[in-house]
Amino acid sequence: MKKACLISLFFLLCNHFVVAETALYNDIRYVLDPIQHTAEVSENHKVGEYLVIPDTIYASSQVYLVTAIGENAFKGCKQLAQIVLPASLRTIARGAFEGTALWLNKDNWVEGALYIDSCLIATDKTLVPRYDVPEGTRLIAAGAFAGNKTITRITLPSTLSRIDYETFRDCKNLTKVEIPASVTSIGQNAFTGTGIWLNEKRWRKGALYIDSCLIAVNNDAPAKFFFKDKVPTRLIAEAAFRGNKTVSNVTIPTTITIIPAACFYDCQELLNVTIPEQVTRIEHFAFYGCVRLQHALLSDSVQYLGTGAFYNCRSLKEQHLSPSITYLPTACFFLCSSLAQVPLPATMRVIGDGAFAGCTAIEDPVLPAQLTYIGEKAFAACSKIRTIHIPDQVTIIRKAAFAECTHLTEITLPKGLYAVDDETFKHCITLEKVSLPKDLYRIGRQAFNDCQELYKIALPEGLHLIEDEAFMECKKLIEIDIPEKVSRLGEGAFAQCINLSEVAFGDSLITIDAGAFAQCRRLSEVTFPAHLTTIEEEAFWDCTSLKKVTFNAELKTIGPAAFKGCESLKIPTLPPTVAVGKSAFKGCKDSR
Repeated sequence: MKKACLISLFFLLCNHFVVAETALYNDIRYVLDPIQHTAEVSENHKVGEYLVIPDTIYASSQVYLVTAIGENAFKGCKQLAQIVLPASLRTIARGAFEGTALWLNKDNWVEGALYIDSCLIATDKTLVPRYDVPEGTRLIAAGAFAGNKTITRITLPSTLSRIDYETFRDCKNLTKVEIPASVTSIGQNAFTGTGIWLNEKRWRKGALYIDSCLIAVNNDAPAKFFFKDKVPTRLIAEAAFRGNKTVSNVTIPTTITIIPAACFYDCQELLNVTIPEQVTRIEHFAFYGCVRLQHALLSDSVQYLGTGAFYNCRSLKEQHLSPSITYLPTACFFLCSSLAQVPLPATMRVIGDGAFAGCTAIEDPVLPAQLTYIGEKAFAACSKIRTIHIPDQVTIIRKAAFAECTHLTEITLPKGLYAVDDETFKHCITLEKVSLPKDLYRIGRQAFNDCQELYKIALPEGLHLIEDEAFMECKKLIEIDIPEKVSRLGEGAFAQCINLSEVAFGDSLITIDAGAFAQCRRLSEVTFPAHLTTIEEEAFWDCTSLKKVTFNAELKTIGPAAFKGCESLKIPTLPPTVAVGKSAFKGCKDSR
């Protein structure tokens, strides 16, 4: 597989919740991480001859540290002949410079290796069999040696901190590697298919080590896995246990400080992992898909959790979070359906997208007072939550944050909230009471869609926008007072509110969108405000109890089927200046 599965999975998972944010800075395109404040150079199809990539960029009112050159970032940019790479750079993906003038210029290749600004980018078949990467080399790009058949032995410099993903993949003749003490991480598939990997004698009890680094564990490993004890294990490679079908119990040695990305990915027999206090980081997808995992308790020493760290660990019942963790990342506990207890530290400020989505055992979590941000689908489908207090420091609640919380009955939203985002409480079928802040500006699309028990809601005076299907199918909603500043009601905003009997419109209302009050069958009388100009198609379709409608002098358009099926309504006499659409009053009394 030419593309790293971990990288693909990361972007797939992120895009499941939100589209990645991008920025153009000095004509170079970047992908931004607004939480970690890091930036990756993305695909750029045309650049000049000379380029400087800065350590930091400024975008969206934030400073971002440039840490990565993404896959195919400058591929095919034939003009690019010189580049300065930032000191902040941590990784260069495969194919980043392929086809550039830098790549095509033979003078940039030294003994079969291409170097750019002290970074080893690629090798070819002229590489010497015993190769020493020069001291001062700060990075080796992912896949730099991949598939190289000439290399048999390599020495890495003390200036290197990471061996990236697929660096030596399928180097079938590579039998000796010296990994310096400076290396603190080894990427996924870095040594897969090498002569070392293919040598059965190198595997002991299902484990492959290189220079005291655990590279991989296969299905020959025992259920109770033991690390080497004669020579302490100093690091574990990414995805080392990935897909293992035999290991059920692991004790991480005290020499390990990082559980790397995808370390136990899809280890479906894994039951217990003992994590020592020395561990400070749990990287992306470390326990992704460990469906039988029951115990992997974190200590107070853990300062960082990666995206999807415990994704779909549906047997995990409890977890501890350190006071050092201020940000809970995307999908951290996604689908952990047995997780009943995760006390959130008082220091936490951000709950990321989908962090607890599908955690059906969680009941009424206590959100810390310093919390400022609740991500998209953060608590979606947490079906046991009945009430939740959102601290006043929270200013952003993203799309569908509490969607399908089917036992949520009451909620008070924080004072500084700007918007109830799209689908925030969609399908919260037991929600009865909502207190909205006075300065709320927007109620988004389907924000309260299908809140079947919501019988009353006070819309604040500062509200400007009520968007499509915002209160659709709120079947117990009896009355609604549209604030003065709302100029347009979205499509289907109150459609199928079958018990809605009273509506008061603010004077600023200009347009009632299509189907806004369709099938509101208890609505009996409507007085339109003075400045209303447009009633769009099917706006009051099938409002069977509607008897009286008072129009105003400024009305210009009544859309097709606007009052179709209002069988109790007598067709009004309208001035000739009003454009009336087809079947606008079909089925009304005395229809023509």
